[in-house]
Amino acid sequence: VASTALLALCSTGAFSGLAVEAGAGVCHATPVYAGHSWHEATFRLDIAGSTLSRYLRDLLVATCPDPSLRALPRKAITQLKKRCCYVSLDFEGDLRNSDRHHPVSFCLGNGCSFCLSSERFRCPEPIFQPSLLGQAEPGLPALAFQALQRVPATLRTRLADTVVLAGGSTLFPGFTERLEMELEAQCRRHGYGALRPHLVAKPGRGTAVWTGGSMVASLRSFQQRWITRAMYQECGSRLVHEVFN
Repeated sequence: VASTALLALCSTGAFSGLAVEAGAGVCHATPVYAGHSWHEATFRLDIAGSTLSRYLRDLLVATCPDPSLRALPRKAITQLKKRCCYVSLDFEGDLRNSDRHHPVSFCLGNGCSFCLSSERFRCPEPIFQPSLLGQAEPGLPALAFQALQRVPATLRTRLADTVVLAGGSTLFPGFTERLEMELEAQCRRHGYGALRPHLVAKPGRGTAVWTGGSMVASLRSFQQRWITRAMYQECGSRLVHEVFN
């Protein structure tokens, strides 16, 4: 058992920082200091990759109510999302100006062809604007700022120096730039102008937690904390809390 936020940081060689995770099911902003996750300062957004895939299907069907689009399997929609979608750095401006759209065509297995235009950048936008899906909670940049705001002032700059991105939904082109831009804007807006978050976006961040897990599991200090079957059978579930808390 290990914190995914800590494992994400470990994949970059860090043990302190802010982990910003956007995977398939959920997004998190979690401060980590000296290898320990700061649960009281962790914020969660229930919009992530699976939600965006469903949203892309809705956008496509609204544009072209073809039965074959409704029948597309989830895996095909997910692949289309990964291949074609990107994060806009000026969502409202791009939405208003069709000259700034970058349409692409895709073909279904039955030979039918469809065009994606504004859907390409509208699909990932709910991570930044959950209100597009009718949710009142703040977007991921605001949650990342709130996580930094919640930690003690003496640690805030140190954690902001290592903002590690992790998860497949951070791989959209433009995601890192947009998050950095909005996080800096949040800092300025709330009187933290001197705070300059530094984002760490490794190419392999889609599997950062897995990579960090393999690194941590190889450490001798971690191996000393393993629970064997015999230990669990003797002590029961109480042992899990004693070892990992």
